[in-house]
Amino acid sequence: PGLELCAGLPQVEAFLDHWEKERRDLDYDTDGIVIKVDSRSERDVVGATSRSVRWAVAYKFPPEGRTTKLLDIVVQVGRTGVLTPVAVLDPVEVAGSTVSRATLHNFDEIMRLDVRVGDTVWVTKGGEVIPKVVGVVTAERAPDSRSYAVPKRCPSCGTQVEREREEVALRCPNRECPAVVGARLRHFVARGAMEIEGLGGRLLEQLVESGMVTDEASLWDLEAEKLAELPGWGELSATNLVAELDEARGRPLHRLLFALGIPHVGERAAKLLAGNFGSLEVLARAEVDKLEELEGIGQVIAAAVTEWLADASHKDLVARLAERGVDPSEESADDRRASEFGG
Repeated sequence: PGLELCAGLPQVEAFLDHWEKERRDLDYDTDGIVIKVDSRSERDVVGATSRSVRWAVAYKFPPEGRTTKLLDIVVQVGRTGVLTPVAVLDPVEVAGSTVSRATLHNFDEIMRLDVRVGDTVWVTKGGEVIPKVVGVVTAERAPDSRSYAVPKRCPSCGTQVEREREEVALRCPNRECPAVVGARLRHFVARGAMEIEGLGGRLLEQLVESGMVTDEASLWDLEAEKLAELPGWGELSATNLVAELDEARGRPLHRLLFALGIPHVGERAAKLLAGNFGSLEVLARAEVDKLEELEGIGQVIAAAVTEWLADASHKDLVARLAERGVDPSEESADDRRASEFGG
């Protein structure tokens, strides 16, 4: 059902118009239609990139929008120090769910839209998933409203923010900023990274506030006896967490690479790097040109990896992790080649 062979673009456009109206009567949600070239010979001519084919495209329906009141703009600080403005909204239903917070992307976007606290704003969902503010109803703006003042200091630690050349984002440069450390640790223990389920956001925050956790390596200094003394903890939960941490020492290298939060290194790039270099020690010795040779690792990722691993504080972190038994390795491309030829 819903599959149709179209002779040309006019038929495709008619098909899109039809389903944009009729999709609301389906028993499930949908945000678009996949359009493919049907001829195999034409598919070969059009070809593909390393990431996707060129003969298929996902057409997205225009997002459903609603208006609501902007109650406040709060600033979140991420693991790389980037400040992100978030709109706090009078709750409104958009595309099947209630939205009370939405991204404003960056401060340039706030200036472009001229979004002000108290405004009536248009809210949609990007890809029908992520709520975002896309416009302002200026006709309903209060006469005494004021333009948003872009922060000059980090809302968490008070350090003066910076903007690097050719970057849109404002950034807190303080590596010890509590918000940066907290966000970095949340990423480190998350699913897909080191995956330590016993460390939810609130518990991790408690350990940071108590001084028991200061960075990623310090997680493996935790002792069950001291954990059990904290409010809300007990002997069982403390023992379980220490056991989880012990088990996490065996996570594969690509998980640790992703967990470390190296700029631009997602799960895919982490697997490529782990599979080609085998260990953090070997990767740290690799020249940037060697990394750029890998398909899927461009100049930006290669530069980010070499710069991150050359940084003195990051070298210290990697060494301290290794001292605590967190130094995984994977069979590298060179190892596999040697094995194939009996080396």
